Amino acid sequence: MGNAEALKQRTARLSVISNTLLVLLKLVVGFYSGAVSIISEAAHSGVDLLAALIAYYAVRKSSQPPDAQHAYGHGKFENLSAAAEAFLIVLAAIWIMYEAVEKLTAGHAPAYLEYGIAIMLVSIGVNYVVATRLMKVAQATGSQALEADAIHLKADIWTSAGVLGGLAVIKVTGFNWLDPAIALVVAVIVLKAGYTMTKKSLNELTDVSLPPEEEELIGNILASHPGVIAFHRLRTRRSGCMRHIDVHLVLHKDMHLEQAHAVCDEIEAAIRNVFGSCDVVIHLEPYGYHEEYGA
Repeated sequence: MGNAEALKQRTARLSVISNTLLVLLKLVVGFYSGAVSIISEAAHSGVDLLAALIAYYAVRKSSQPPDAQHAYGHGKFENLSAAAEAFLIVLAAIWIMYEAVEKLTAGHAPAYLEYGIAIMLVSIGVNYVVATRLMKVAQATGSQALEADAIHLKADIWTSAGVLGGLAVIKVTGFNWLDPAIALVVAVIVLKAGYTMTKKSLNELTDVSLPPEEEELIGNILASHPGVIAFHRLRTRRSGCMRHIDVHLVLHKDMHLEQAHAVCDEIEAAIRNVFGSCDVVIHLEPYGYHEEYGA
């Protein structure tokens, strides 16, 4: 196992531990006080815990080398994990909405709000530290699973801050209707996060091309090499943290095979120097094979 894969697994494990503790604390305080906003936060953190577990499995699975059944590696497991997390987020949002509406119509009054305020402060601090770490490692390793987990925790910070403010207001004013109202706001935030993740994971699973700015960088690398006359059929996609790139290069028809191979090696090295882990496949064509390409 490489250093990057070991780092991803350690970071995913950290998220699992922190989310487990927060879910337990929020559930205990939420049911003890009867505050639906805290229970909704526990559900939100529960989704984060499941997401962290899925991410931990995904980064372990995606780190396995290619085999007979997965010749292109196991990177898609990270994309699948992100899709599963998005589905769980949507379910959690629907459940929170149901509970909030029920409490709102019943006129329920929460108690022991000081415990809820304390746990929200703890949640904000812990999630900030863990989310920052997750995003840093995700950016360094290109892990979509860790990035999705970090997005969850960042959303949890804002919802925890909203719940914290609401509990403080309820404590001072006695406006009990704020409790389910805050829970509804939390549900909308969670639902938005689920939509964003669903869109991104489906793009990855359906082999959408890399972003235009990344394809432009690849094109610049190809066009700037002195041995390349032209290129076409540039195709790109992403599988987990791995970028897959294939392209047709037009080289001089009298170029020696050894020199042509060296050109390909130099281009592949230049692309990996920019994007890190990626799989580059180059198809060579002699100048004149396609008449539309000039020297």
